[in-house]
Parts: sequence; C-alpha cells; structure tokens
Amino acid sequence: MSTSTRVFVGRLAELAVFDPLGDPVGRVRDVVLTFSATRTRPRVIGLVVEVPGRRRVFVPMTRVTSVEGGQVITTGLVNMRRFEQRANETLVLAELIERHVRVRDEQGELIDATVEDIGLEQNHARSWSVTRVFVRRTSARSISRLGRRRGETFVVPIEDVSGLRDTTDEQSAARLLEHYEDLKPADLAEAIHDLPAKRRAEVAAALADDQLADVLEEMPEDEQVELIAGLDNDRVADVLEAMEPDDAADLLAELPAERQEELLQLMEPDEAADLRRLLTYDENTAGGLMTTEPVILGPDASIAEALAVVRRKELSTALACTVFVCRPPLETPTGKFLGMVHIQRLLREPPHASIGTILDKDVEPVTTDATVGQVTRLLATYDLVGLPVVDENGLLVGAVTVDDVLDHLLPDDWRDDRHEVTPHG
Repeated sequence: MSTSTRVFVGRLAELAVFDPLGDPVGRVRDVVLTFSATRTRPRVIGLVVEVPGRRRVFVPMTRVTSVEGGQVITTGLVNMRRFEQRANETLVLAELIERHVRVRDEQGELIDATVEDIGLEQNHARSWSVTRVFVRRTSARSISRLGRRRGETFVVPIEDVSGLRDTTDEQSAARLLEHYEDLKPADLAEAIHDLPAKRRAEVAAALADDQLADVLEEMPEDEQVELIAGLDNDRVADVLEAMEPDDAADLLAELPAERQEELLQLMEPDEAADLRRLLTYDENTAGGLMTTEPVILGPDASIAEALAVVRRKELSTALACTVFVCRPPLETPTGKFLGMVHIQRLLREPPHASIGTILDKDVEPVTTDATVGQVTRLLATYDLVGLPVVDENGLLVGAVTVDDVLDHLLPDDWRDDRHEVTPHG
C-alpha cells in the first residue's frame, strides 16, 4: 500500500480510479463503512465507484492498492453488478455528512456539532477504519433557514464522538446535493433510489420543485409515491405543476382518490384541468400516453419563431423535434389541427417563411382511444418522434412521443440494471 494511509472522505470523493495499467475504471462517489458494537472505530469496507454508463458499483478496500497523487489505484477486477446497500452498511457522504453529533472538546466538555468530514486511516494489517471526524460546533439555532452552517470547526478523534449512528434527528441534505449537482435527472433518481428511506425523504425536501419534478419523472410510480409521502400537499401540488402533464397524471393515478382531489384543488386551474382530462383516459390508449403540452404554433408563425421555441432549454428532446400547427386557440384543446412540421424541415427552409407553408399532412393524427399498438406502428412506420392526438372534432388535445411509448412497453423494473461480474477491460 502507499505511504499515504490517512485521507478525508471529502478529498477522496470524486477522485479518479485506475487499474494497475493506468486505464480509467471510474470515479469515487462514496465510501462504505460498518459500525460494530465491539469496535469504537467504524470499519471501512469499500468504495462506491461510478463506472462508464453512470452505473455505481462496489469496490472492496481489499482491492484498493494505492490512494495517492489525486487518484485511486485498484487491482483492476471490478464487479459490474449495481451497488446495493446492505442493512448494516453506512454511506459516508450520503448519510453521515451534516449529521448532528455530540463531541468532547479540548476542555473535556460535551458540545453539539455537525459532521463536516470523516477521516480514514489504514492500519498495519492493511485494513481501513474511521479515526477522526471533522466537525462544526453548532447549537439548536445555529443552522439558518438558508442551510448555512456557522460556528468553529475542529478535528476530533472518533472516540470523542457520540451519536454518529443516530438517525432519529433531521439532517440537512445540502452537502449531499453538492456532490450530486453534476448528475442528470435519471442518474440523480438512481442515486436517490439507493439511499435509505429517511435520507431519501430529506433529499426530496431539499430539492427545488423543478429538480424534484425532473427526478420523479425518472422513477417508477411506486417510488414516486414513496418519495412524496412525507411532503405536505402544497409542496406536492407545486411539484406536480412542474412535471410533464402525462407524468403528473400517472403519479396522481397512484394516489388515493381523496388525496388526488386535494392536490388538484391546490393546483392552478388550467394545470388541474389538463390533469383531470388525462385521468379520464385509459392508460393503454393514446390519451393515456399523451402530454397536453407539445409545441403548438399557428400557421402564420415564422420558421425563425418556431426554431426559437424549440430551442427552449426546458423542452425535452422528444418534444422539441416536432411543431404542431393549429388554428387558435393554441393551448390544448386547440382550434382545428392543420398539420405538423419536423425540426429537420425547419432547418432547411428560409427563416422568414411561415410554417403554414411547409406542413406535413401525410401523417393522420390518432384519436384519444387509439391503442398503444396503433400508436407504436404509426411511429415506426413513418419514423416519427411524436404523433398528434385529436378529439372527435379534430382539435389537438395532445401528442404522444416515442419516449412515452418506450416507457410504457418496457417492463416496470427496466431501470434496474443487473450485470454479471466481469473483469475491467
């Protein structure tokens, strides 16, 4: 092992991991340790390493040969099975940072503090354990409403810390979210999935409404329901408004009728009306799959205007690929549906031209009661990303995108990766 046998987790996190030949394996995302009734020092058993594909795997400390020079060197053999935390395991970054503890200061007095970092050390037997804790002195009133931490900081031996295993107190998730800030919503959803239930609830409470909405859209409905279970109805209503309407309707459909109605009452009337309409459709039909907020413009809009609309950052890739052209009003249900324009066609035409002159009228819209099979065949036959959905009067009520169809056709557990053990490289 290297001569560097002491390291703080804050420094270890995000370090690149390499095999003996210098090829990259991944990046450290967390440290796994276990507590014992017979040992004062928690034992470090391994690292959570993010490998290509955003998959998080477990690397035992017995396979770590060096921690120095801003990198971690391993034996190169990596178990590619997705990391699943066991009941007796604790994640340092996910669970211990910002935990409230009691520490003995230099004067021998017990004071309240929060954990800022954890110090690890390797002993002569080549095993790793927690030896030091970097803490911030605090009190019941020292955590501001903005999450700012105040008070002096110092390092204490692990033997002088009590309450590190206590999970009863509420715990801030601000520092944890700092480590997650580079993750895409789907990857953040997977990281949250791997947390203990209490920590998941704390993270949900700390996320902004739009962030939580993005995360919920990447989760199965049962996990969505669990994640919002501890939030008050006002907060849930705000998050539902930030979600795509079809995803919000799917989540509402999983809730008891009483809470469903309470949430709809708290939402903006226009937003609630869209969801009420979506809830009336069978989930196996175009109406049950569609979103009520595709890109809609009138026929007189210029191509330059259409391109500006589809550039909006908040639009998903699937929705940004197609502009649906209708008579006013331009919110669903619209006026008469006229046709659609694909983004590739927009890029080939002069910016000053109107989109009404380049409509694709070859693809017939589907009605709300069209089956999933019908929708799938049309998307595949005409190589479409989105398909218009109209009512019996020919008014556009929504659009089905290919990602919604895939999500419906795949098994419920498609997000759970399961891989066999393979050697790195």
